[in-house]
Amino acid sequence: MNPEEDDLFQQEMAGVKPLPKKPVVVTPKPAEPTEAQLARREAAVADLKLDPNTLSTEYVEMVGPHDILEYKRNGVQEGVYRKLRLGKYASEATLDLHRKTLQQARKDVFEFIQDSTRFGLRTIMILHGKGERSDPPALLKSYVNKWLPSLPQVMAFHSAQKQDGGAGAVYVLLQKNETRKQQNREHYLRHARGR
Repeated sequence: MNPEEDDLFQQEMAGVKPLPKKPVVVTPKPAEPTEAQLARREAAVADLKLDPNTLSTEYVEMVGPHDILEYKRNGVQEGVYRKLRLGKYASEATLDLHRKTLQQARKDVFEFIQDSTRFGLRTIMILHGKGERSDPPALLKSYVNKWLPSLPQVMAFHSAQKQDGGAGAVYVLLQKNETRKQQNREHYLRHARGR
């Protein structure tokens, strides 16, 4: 600073008192976790790894007992979806959720979809019921409607035809597993070579 700036600074600072110094508080370093705490942490992480089920029982948008459920992922052909909706595909497996708790249904739906995909099934059916007498009404139906689109294997679903359970059931179209995809590739390759 030059002398003029120094004088100006001193004039501005006249009457200013320094803030009182506060004592410095030293917080002790947290103790290392005990073996029991480490074991609980490991168990919690292991539990997360053991349950691959991503289906949530948190908030669900409720549907009515007689509402029609419908969902189609991008890429599903309209003709395929129409046949599914009309019940033209034979169901290769069925899961019945009647008299199940929400937690049982969550587990069963997840495992049913995983197993069906692993075995190469394409069209399955889930009987969730209308839930007219449940409290709140259509609870399981509402959760099935929430869960199915969250599973990547589910390509489409639609409420069943009356003879298959109507609004109390859904037809589900699953994506092809790797074995089925390979079989399709080989089939088309053979036909392409044969022409």
